[in-house]
Amino acid sequence: MIPVPTLHITLLVTHLARQEQVDLAAAALAQAEPSLAELLGGAELALPFSGVAHFRNDVVFVALAPGPHRKALHSLAELLCGRLEERGLLEGDARGFEPHLTIMKLSRAPKLRSQGIKRVDPSLYSNYTSRFFGEQTVERLDLCSMLKKKQQDGYYHTETSLQLGGHRRSEPDEAELLRISKRLVEDAVSRAVQQYKQETLQNGGGPNAGQPPGNADGDAAMKTTDANAATDSGK
Repeated sequence: MIPVPTLHITLLVTHLARQEQVDLAAAALAQAEPSLAELLGGAELALPFSGVAHFRNDVVFVALAPGPHRKALHSLAELLCGRLEERGLLEGDARGFEPHLTIMKLSRAPKLRSQGIKRVDPSLYSNYTSRFFGEQTVERLDLCSMLKKKQQDGYYHTETSLQLGGHRRSEPDEAELLRISKRLVEDAVSRAVQQYKQETLQNGGGPNAGQPPGNADGDAAMKTTDANAATDSGK
């Protein structure tokens, strides 16, 4: 089962190989705010969830009910795709957008797979295929990493967020301040290491000449980041 704090709707998935690309994607999200506000017309985006379905019997999800909110969500996803595509940050075809709220994934249970279980038995959720689960107002868009360590509450590592529908986060909590501080330190160390290496090469040093103590190169290496913009579907 998917932990409640991790529940989200994925709008798009792309591959950001360098921190510069992550920063560009974060800037694109911030710059899209006026267009997103215009798209929503100042109204909140409330999503009603109804019924349970599956993808290939190994992913089970709560479905998004029909209605005009689906068009708004699709338009929102297309707008973000367009902004990333303009900057060369969108890989693959993101046009097959099908909003869903994943609640169960067989890939989370490798022991079951090793026992030959390759599908989720539909009888486990047959009583909920027509159940109405309620509405959730979309409060923000997150640029998340699928590879970095998750936050303390279990939600994905978030590079940046954009509040929607008039929702504004008050003062950042202690965990958020720690995340911001850590990222600033990592970025500063990374830039210092890159500058050190460039200066060493310019001064005629070899690849191992003047290696900073403590293997700073390895400690501050740029990490491959897969990021996805996701709507926070609440708890």
